[in-house]
Amino acid sequence: MAKIALIGASGNAGSRILKELVDRGHRVTAIARNPEKIATLSGVVAVRGDVADKEALTNLLKGHDAVISSVHFTDSDPDTLIEAVRSSGVKRYLVVGGAGSLEIAPGVTLVRTPESPAIYKTEANKGGVFLGKLKSVNDLDWTFLSPSAMFVPGERTATFRLGTESLLTAGDGRSTISFEDYAVALVDEIVTPNHVKQRFTVGY
Repeated sequence: MAKIALIGASGNAGSRILKELVDRGHRVTAIARNPEKIATLSGVVAVRGDVADKEALTNLLKGHDAVISSVHFTDSDPDTLIEAVRSSGVKRYLVVGGAGSLEIAPGVTLVRTPESPAIYKTEANKGGVFLGKLKSVNDLDWTFLSPSAMFVPGERTATFRLGTESLLTAGDGRSTISFEDYAVALVDEIVTPNHVKQRFTVGY
């Protein structure tokens, strides 16, 4: 059992990660702008947090075994988040990533294709910037987990595939993962770290 700080615990991915952590017996400090939106679960302490306030966030993160950030890249600053984790003394840092920086061909990322919806390009590009900054960080045991292209509500099947830098697609050409199964993969990585200082991806 570990003590985890989860930033963005009320969001689509964050709420599923929170449930997965609790179901596996972990204790969680669930951080959100609106903590009243966080589900009431055993072993969870819901607190208000501002991802733009490095000093306050640092204090919230101290004393945990790992930190997970599940926040939109357009709503946060990578330097603030990374420095808050560093300053807290927590070494294990996991980031809910995006699919845009995954390759669909050697040297060609999803966000750079005509099929990539314009509405997601800013978020995807900022996710790529975040990953780039993490790759230069040597004093944190970070992991960046990218979902498949379609990151949607679904079921917890615990049956999925893992990859590294390339977008995963099924036999029908679709690239999909549910929030629920994404949460399984992320919590698996906390329990058994296999991708320290790496990005990996999950899909069906």
